[in-house]
Amino acid sequence: MFEFVLKRVLQAIPVLWIVITVAFLFVHAAPGGPFSQERAVPPEVLKALNERYKLDQPLLIQYSDYLRNLARGDLGPSFKYPGRTVSEIILAGMPVTFELGFYALLVALAVGIGAGILAATRPNTMRDYLPMSLAMVGICLPTYVLGPLLVLFFGIRLEWLPVSGWGYLPGDKILPSMTLGLAYAAYVARLCRGGMLEILSQDFIRTARAKGLPETTVIYKHALRGGLQPVVSFLGPALAGLLGGSFVIETLFQIPGLGRYYVQAAFNRDYTLVLGTTIFFSTLILVFNLLADIATVWLNPRLRQEDGARA
Repeated sequence: MFEFVLKRVLQAIPVLWIVITVAFLFVHAAPGGPFSQERAVPPEVLKALNERYKLDQPLLIQYSDYLRNLARGDLGPSFKYPGRTVSEIILAGMPVTFELGFYALLVALAVGIGAGILAATRPNTMRDYLPMSLAMVGICLPTYVLGPLLVLFFGIRLEWLPVSGWGYLPGDKILPSMTLGLAYAAYVARLCRGGMLEILSQDFIRTARAKGLPETTVIYKHALRGGLQPVVSFLGPALAGLLGGSFVIETLFQIPGLGRYYVQAAFNRDYTLVLGTTIFFSTLILVFNLLADIATVWLNPRLRQEDGARA
């Protein structure tokens, strides 16, 4: 297992370097600059600002300086938030984004696994067709469409739930979590159904049923662990998608999370904040994928043996 984890970590390092390089080149290739929208800035002031933040240096020198500072854990100052560093802004918005992602993941797993088990236990019946049809609708319906629909129905028409903000009341978190989690619940449901159908056709399941075990014991004790392997493999990309999808949800519901800072930084051409947030999310995605791989191998040790044989 140690060799497996070490191999994945070594593979992630060049991937992260490529992400940093591409993001650096893209943000500097965008038209304008972080100070181009300032009101009536005299040329000498603009020149002083560029010299202060070393934006007047050649791009290669800026890139090498950024990598050198990044190696020390310094993400640099924010251009649009004077007196605040990128690390401070990330730490300020990270708890809200993580909380939203956690609630959305609970919604995705609870709804998706429940629908997948329901469909797999009665294949080719209405108990199968109905949840899988709804799952297909969920896959095809993006969050920026689903969110306003939920707001219109539960927030405006029924007036059950608040439609913006992220306060201390549990009701403030329901609509954003549902909007973000239901889209991934559709993927989880289809993956769970496929995994469960494959496991339920195995010989050991027929043996368990022949012994007279209750169907709930067969499903939840014998079949569920193997049936959830596709879902566990999907958790890494799902967590990455939940964090990425939080950008839209935080903007839609006016949630003060890291996603809103990222969107505002893109509009303001805040180079360091865009780069720092991109690096932060990219690192999280690599970590989540690594944890998903470890969990998948733990559920199925044959994968570790096959990986070692290929090595």
